[in-house]
Amino acid sequence: MRTEKRCGWLLLLSLMLMPLTGMAGNLTQLVNPRIGTGGHGHVFVGANVPFGMIQLGPNEHTRGWDWCSGYHESDSVIIGFGHMHLSGTGIGELGDVAFLPVLDEEQREVLFSHRAERVRPGYYSVMLDNHIHVELTATERAGMHRYTLPADAKNGFMVLNLNQGIGWDKMSQCGMKVESATLVTGFRYSTGWAKDQKVFFAAEFSRPVKQVQQEGDSLSVFSFDNNGSPLLLRVGLSAVSVEGAKANLRAEMNHWNFASLVADADRKWEEQLQKMHISGGTPAEQSVFYTAMYHTMIAPSVFCDVDGRYRGADGQVYQGDFTNYTTFSLWDTYRAAHPLMTLIHPERQKDIAQTMLHICDQQGKLPVWHLMGNETDCMVGNPGSIALADLVMKGYLTDYKAALEALKKSDMREERGLGLLAKYGYIPCDLDPTYETVAKGLEYAIADGAAAVVAKRYGTKSDYKYFYDRSQSYRRYFDRKTGFMRGVTSKGQFREPFNPFHAVHQHDDYTEGNAWQYTWLVSHDVHGLIGLFGGEKPFLQKLDSLFVAEGDLGEGASPDISGLIGQYAHGNEPSHHIIYMYNYAGQPWKAAPLLRKVFSEMYRDGLDGLSGNEDVGQMSAWYVLSSMGLYQVEPAGGRYIIGSPLFDSVEMNVGNGRTFKVTARNNSAENIYVQSAKLNGKKYTKSYVDFKDIVCGGELELVMGSQPSAFGTAKKDRP
Repeated sequence: MRTEKRCGWLLLLSLMLMPLTGMAGNLTQLVNPRIGTGGHGHVFVGANVPFGMIQLGPNEHTRGWDWCSGYHESDSVIIGFGHMHLSGTGIGELGDVAFLPVLDEEQREVLFSHRAERVRPGYYSVMLDNHIHVELTATERAGMHRYTLPADAKNGFMVLNLNQGIGWDKMSQCGMKVESATLVTGFRYSTGWAKDQKVFFAAEFSRPVKQVQQEGDSLSVFSFDNNGSPLLLRVGLSAVSVEGAKANLRAEMNHWNFASLVADADRKWEEQLQKMHISGGTPAEQSVFYTAMYHTMIAPSVFCDVDGRYRGADGQVYQGDFTNYTTFSLWDTYRAAHPLMTLIHPERQKDIAQTMLHICDQQGKLPVWHLMGNETDCMVGNPGSIALADLVMKGYLTDYKAALEALKKSDMREERGLGLLAKYGYIPCDLDPTYETVAKGLEYAIADGAAAVVAKRYGTKSDYKYFYDRSQSYRRYFDRKTGFMRGVTSKGQFREPFNPFHAVHQHDDYTEGNAWQYTWLVSHDVHGLIGLFGGEKPFLQKLDSLFVAEGDLGEGASPDISGLIGQYAHGNEPSHHIIYMYNYAGQPWKAAPLLRKVFSEMYRDGLDGLSGNEDVGQMSAWYVLSSMGLYQVEPAGGRYIIGSPLFDSVEMNVGNGRTFKVTARNNSAENIYVQSAKLNGKKYTKSYVDFKDIVCGGELELVMGSQPSAFGTAKKDRP
């Protein structure tokens, strides 16, 4: 990393000041995977390991939007146990290669009760209503099942269903081969959100089974004797080939010791959770924190075989010398999940950057929303450019030429409104047939701002000027008269009629939001936005009003507009940076009560514990960062804004033997305002801290009080 030389002399000091001591006991015990299984959280429930390809858990019938992960706490019917799931998305997909244990060979679904479930990191179990006890665990590329039949059952049946999928997922071609009395192999191709998904599997039983039914190429039923011991099943997956699935299974699961695998999975989760230690807070808040941390590590997920082979974005198979990843929900995760990963998972960032560059080579642009080797083009903007630029500026990608080429290749295309942006300098709302032009334009401006930062440091003056000028295109949407970002026609007129509260999902100028929420989406140039309002005073007046404004969203509004405080919508990502804008305008103390309100009302230790979709870790990453008192607003470069820490201290392992600690002295429910600060023992007056200072290790000490203070208000101390 660029900061290595600078940090070297601080290493001994940081280790002496801050030995990584933490909460006693096993941190996995504080994780409650049920948080977010109710409401609109859409989280995955089942067995997996951090960033693994396998998410092994129950599939339920898709009964609507809240079943996008294949599971919802209101349901009581399981149709199979599938090996891959998404967590927190707004579209259903995956559920591949599903098995279901039954006592009647004609049965295709089983009732269950949530009271009969047990779930913890790396382990899931349920006693089905047919009295079969199901237990699941996983490695990165394989899953193991353990099925215990009721004592009075002479035999049981196992349904292997390749037709089964979640949400949009539809099987397009499949096949299976019974290679022996204990081994079944096959493949499943499907279309849906991922237009061309390919999965290969190798499933091995611990004792002989007999095929008793075959329905085409997609479903088989196998019988097995009940000899008084559990039937074990281990399944390896690959996106490359059946041989790859077999190799993955042999490499990661070459024994039948289920308890050992559960312990290994727990150890892997514990190792990752130990990267952050908290003190203070209530037991419920501690559970919310570690569950949030757990949720940030379900994806991105490994997408290569143990030998490095992987299926690329062009459908071809490649031999990689790095760990290839998938499941990039970048419109969501560039805001907090990726900035959090750059702090606590530095060892993965080089491979994530390489994955993005290879995707760019294979499909002609950086990922937008990448899923199982497929570009879904879901959501607006070029969020992959933002995430890649952040990795470059933080020193995780040193091939600056390749990075700049990828940024130019992605941001200078003509698709998805970019052609109109190049021609007009903004995206006219009357010429783009897919709507959402304000959201597109603002997100493109952020991506261009990120590219400009990279070009300024490593590129040419012409590259910098191009991206900087286009990053200012957000100004074209701002209506000084109303103080809102609005759709603009090709003739330069604001769209009429206009209602800043009203929203029509996918058929207005915004994406899952309204004008109140999108007016602030200028995270790359907050001071420029302040200038558009006419200065700090009118900017602050408008920002204050956001949190109290009440109005009718309309019948066509997206359900994603949730977690409302006035018109601030914490349940969806475009609002996530807004509270921290107070720091830029010299009133950081105003953020404190709002942050504490979000902590207490939008995150709870319960089934309906999230105010919106988990969105592949973003909702949780906001909590992890914000509860420690930091949040990255600007998309590339790494200034973490100081807020109002919830915990008395958070100690973070930032790699290379270093730790960074945020300590909040006199912290309480009343003492929410920062009074003063020290960084590594020296007086510190800025209302932000740089990435380079965090990864060097040290301590940020904040003194808290019950009244607002002048901390961070001077112009020189603002971000």
